[in-house]
Amino acid sequence: MRVLIVDDEQHVREAIGLLADWERHGITEIDQAADGEEAVRLIEETSPQIVMTDMRMPRKNGLELLTWLHSTKPDIKVLVISGYDDFEYVRHTIRSGGIDYILKPVEPDSLNEALSKAVHTWQLEEEKRQRITTQNIEMNQMTPFYMDRLLSDLVSGYGNRESVVSQLRNRIRLPEAGTVCNVAVLSDVQFDEALLSKFRNRRHLLSFTLINICNELLKDQGVAFRHSDKPGEIILLCWHPRLPFNDLLGRINDGFFSTLRRRCHFGAAEASAFPNDLPKAYQNAVQALFSRNLLTGTCRIHRERAVDSEGSRTLRLSSYEEKFKLAALSGSKERMEAATEEWLQDVRDRDLVSPEHLLRWNSEWDWIQYHWTESEVKSTQEPIEDAEISQDLPSALPFSEEGMICWDRWREQISGRLHAASRVLTQIHSKDNHIIHDIAHYLEHHYHEEISLQQIAGRFFLSREYISRKFKQEFGVTLSDFLGRIRINKAKTLLLNPQIRIAQIAEMVGYQDEKYFSKVFKKMEGFTPNEYRKKHMN
Repeated sequence: MRVLIVDDEQHVREAIGLLADWERHGITEIDQAADGEEAVRLIEETSPQIVMTDMRMPRKNGLELLTWLHSTKPDIKVLVISGYDDFEYVRHTIRSGGIDYILKPVEPDSLNEALSKAVHTWQLEEEKRQRITTQNIEMNQMTPFYMDRLLSDLVSGYGNRESVVSQLRNRIRLPEAGTVCNVAVLSDVQFDEALLSKFRNRRHLLSFTLINICNELLKDQGVAFRHSDKPGEIILLCWHPRLPFNDLLGRINDGFFSTLRRRCHFGAAEASAFPNDLPKAYQNAVQALFSRNLLTGTCRIHRERAVDSEGSRTLRLSSYEEKFKLAALSGSKERMEAATEEWLQDVRDRDLVSPEHLLRWNSEWDWIQYHWTESEVKSTQEPIEDAEISQDLPSALPFSEEGMICWDRWREQISGRLHAASRVLTQIHSKDNHIIHDIAHYLEHHYHEEISLQQIAGRFFLSREYISRKFKQEFGVTLSDFLGRIRINKAKTLLLNPQIRIAQIAEMVGYQDEKYFSKVFKKMEGFTPNEYRKKHMN
């Protein structure tokens, strides 16, 4: 804590310096000024918490200094030390927020009592300021999520519409009731694997990038936001567009391409009136996006729900289950490839394949593989343990960079699932061949990367549940604990080099947050990384 003593007589300033018990009050810095003008300069430079001032001084006197402090530095606590028992001086001190008025000659007890009061008052107010600052920071951090929640409720038709609109109008500009409003929807699940892999487990970063580009081009014409209940879905509302809506979406896509080297597909609809027709328009846009035909066309803006042609049969993956299972049990690469090609050919023969179909078939695959491997995991019902491993971005669907079906990628995914199932179903349990040991080997060589359980499941074409439970059976620890131990062992070696900063070591072994790395290290080793380094360097 810092104090400034202001008096035109040096011996008075020195006397106050000797009489005050600075250490008891937690004061470590004491400055001096000979008049009000010098005091103002020092206050601007050093920002003291307490000012002790005389009243009668040359140039700027005590009255003027108190007035200046009260108007520009109200947080500073002021003690007046004067040789004049003048009522006007006392009244001015009180009006200016002064803590006390002490008469000369100064008594030590009176001085320290007033100083104690000033310190205590400043500390209480500082605690309050800190609480307010913390609350404001938390509020600012929560505001985007709160806004996403309100806007999601608005387009989904949840809650009291008038209340939701009223809360939103307090924060963002919205059109008047009845204004025509356009709606568009995009989803990160409709991007290709190459793009999704760049963001690994940072789905929020991908959404943040897309939303920023949208809002930069929408400006005061609308707003883009995340749907709170549907991860990866981004909604655009646009009113009073300066361009036709399709042209505006085209410019947004150009912005995506400049940043991500990808364009997206939009589902779009026009609402006849804001806000009443938004829920219906939003549903129409979602249906148009997820029903789009992945086999034909180059259009990226979809306004109508695509439907199967009359007489088109429903294609269910479950009807091929027996063929797939026999191919997997055979262990024959040729049989598995043949089963894969038969499925893909039946898909090619259809008039319509949509993202809805891909998502449904993907879910059917998960269900089929779960039942194929159920006997392998039924001996344990432990929940998935993945404290160290996130499950952010979903497994990529077989999309090309243009957002259409990539047959080669799809063939690779299905073949991978069958090969993985083959190894599980034929119960190859030797350590050299067991797929769980392949996963352990992968972790040992990729520990420095951000790894998600979903990513591992996609890479090895097994369910997250199977991997998690079988890993615990095979190694006696969870997959996350196994990965954590690898990372900490690598970190222990790196800590022996004093030239590498701990923050760098954290990043080198796969932790982006140094504090979290230190927490995990101490939990496993009983020392912080810094303590471990000092101990072993000594």
